[in-house]
Amino acid sequence: MPQDKLGQLTMDGSGASRALLWGPLRSRNFRLLVACNVISVAGSAVSFVAIPFAVLRIGGTASDVGYVATAELIPLIAFLLLGGVIADRLPRHQVMVAANTLQALAQGTSAALVLTGQAHVWQLAALAAAGGVGLGFYYPAAQGLLPQTVSAGQRPQANALDRTGRNAAEIGGAALGGLLIGLAGPGWGLAIDAASFAAAAGLRIGMHLPSLPPAQAPSVLHELREGWHEFTSRRWLWIIVAQFAFVAAVSAAVINVLGPLVAHSYLGGARSWGFIVAAYSAGAVVGGLVMIKFRPRRILVAAMLSVPAFSVLLFALAVPLAVHLDVAAAILAGGCLEVFSVSWATTLQQEIPPGKLSRVSSYNALGNFALTPAGTAIAGPLASAFGTPAVLATGGSLVVILPILVLLVPEVRNMRRK
Repeated sequence: MPQDKLGQLTMDGSGASRALLWGPLRSRNFRLLVACNVISVAGSAVSFVAIPFAVLRIGGTASDVGYVATAELIPLIAFLLLGGVIADRLPRHQVMVAANTLQALAQGTSAALVLTGQAHVWQLAALAAAGGVGLGFYYPAAQGLLPQTVSAGQRPQANALDRTGRNAAEIGGAALGGLLIGLAGPGWGLAIDAASFAAAAGLRIGMHLPSLPPAQAPSVLHELREGWHEFTSRRWLWIIVAQFAFVAAVSAAVINVLGPLVAHSYLGGARSWGFIVAAYSAGAVVGGLVMIKFRPRRILVAAMLSVPAFSVLLFALAVPLAVHLDVAAAILAGGCLEVFSVSWATTLQQEIPPGKLSRVSSYNALGNFALTPAGTAIAGPLASAFGTPAVLATGGSLVVILPILVLLVPEVRNMRRK
């Protein structure tokens, strides 16, 4: 597959190291990809803080916060598989442009309603669902796009650099969101998110990528079956996805519902929650930087051993600890979970044929998101019935136990980096 010319370098130790770390940035397409991701992720980080506080401000309950989050997840799940097929047939960056445009329109309408005092919970839920449709097409295309922008040997570094850029954007976005919402209200946070989607769509139009081989399958259904076969034929893949469905449900419940509720009741509101989310992203930046050089041979062992650290944040919020201690827990959780994210992305790109990567990624995402609507929908009622600390502690225990059980599978333990 043709790539941007990366140049020929003759160098010794330090120069070779710099080329290894920053070589992917010599690709124009990769630079545009990172820029788009940084912009849109920063806006999304603002909205993660804004949405729950927007619901609470208009008189919504803890359950309503969960219902709005769930409204986005259901259409996301419904359109993931079709999104995977489309992304393996059409230029992926163009699919992402269309998805970002839909997300910008939906979030911009939400912002206008909140800023004018006309918002109702059902309206925010409906607009979140529209954004979820866009995300259902965006996600599979995004998973398959990065390998098209760099050479195969640069993908581990490209994954780490891309993740580091995203996480750095989340730091600024979450911190900005906490301060902005505390001072001016959640409507402005939603407006910033809408603008970030529009800017990312505009930049992404400038990408020029080689065409994928034409689709050979006679129908969409045939391509879905082909993707399903690729997914189910690898036991290491579907087992990790199955266990991560529970971890993702717990994570979604914490980020979208339980964490904001704890901050609203005990930690001083949106500003404190913004700092905690920013700290999580700061830890992820550190983890991403570590993964630029750290290339564990047993790649999935390293990935699974990193996941239980996420429970530290849940246990800290369950107490809850003082804000500065919650911030420290978030840094640790973000750094360790980033090891999983980079290792997992690299493994998929290593093991799955490029022409089928978006379809397999859509099944991967479908599994990851399968339980998140339930997690966000029941988090509020469970917190009301049993108390937020009990729900957080139970979720933290699952996050510790499940990844350890996955390591009993030989294919997971024996997966080697190529």
